[in-house]
Amino acid sequence: MGSKRDKILDIIRDTNSLPTLPGVVSRLQALSENRKSTIEEMARLVSSDQILSARVLRLVNSPSYGFYRVSTISNALILLGVNVIKSLALSSSIFEIMEKTIVGLWEHSLGAGVAANIIARHLKLPEVEEISTAALLHDIGKVILKEKCSDDYDLVADIMVRDGITMLEAERKVLETDHAEVGEWLVRNWYLPDKLSEPVACHHDVARAQHHQTKTAVVHLADVLVKASAFGFSGDDYVPRIQPTAWERLGMTEDDLAVIVEELEDRLVETRNFSLEIQSADES
Repeated sequence: MGSKRDKILDIIRDTNSLPTLPGVVSRLQALSENRKSTIEEMARLVSSDQILSARVLRLVNSPSYGFYRVSTISNALILLGVNVIKSLALSSSIFEIMEKTIVGLWEHSLGAGVAANIIARHLKLPEVEEISTAALLHDIGKVILKEKCSDDYDLVADIMVRDGITMLEAERKVLETDHAEVGEWLVRNWYLPDKLSEPVACHHDVARAQHHQTKTAVVHLADVLVKASAFGFSGDDYVPRIQPTAWERLGMTEDDLAVIVEELEDRLVETRNFSLEIQSADES
């Protein structure tokens, strides 16, 4: 018999068992790899699925990106780029599960996207939108584990309380893996680039990131700041320390951190309102 870890990996590999839209998404993947494809062709494809395009536009207009009233997929593609739209298309149905059933994690993920956006802009980093997307996706492994391994995930919660350990430690004890690794498997299975998969994989261990350590450091810091703010609920109340590797990689000062935290506090009010609007819309 295979290990628990192997069984979970098999679930991730079986894309038919995951809440995705393989038809549209696989065609989007093919278009994005064809240099002759145009933005208009890709936009038409995504827009051909009304549910998918509505979900993507909902995410594009979230506070994680700081854009407002983006009303067409074409504009979204121009503003955010193909990788981001592809990521949002692939993960949109998973985020809908979060919006409806795991609201605390949905709000934590939104908050992390907002925080990453603020950090990246403050530090004048390139590819801000992709960094925001990596932060938005950083805990997506938790959704898959909860959906596909619900009994084991209930046990994770019990072990956390019984042994007084963090969610990450309990996952490793029960599942022989953790949400960061599961998230990496999922994002790689979607053929998204390393600059998205590595921050998801390494947001709890920035030193392990080999190619995109700066992006990973931003996602790690965003995760810590949102947990410290008590915005949303990622699964436990533990607030990790900012890892020295992340602090050094970003070259930040205490003054930088103070400015970022002040802006984040304001933006999280806006993010809470956005989340409440989404929940109200879902109930109506």
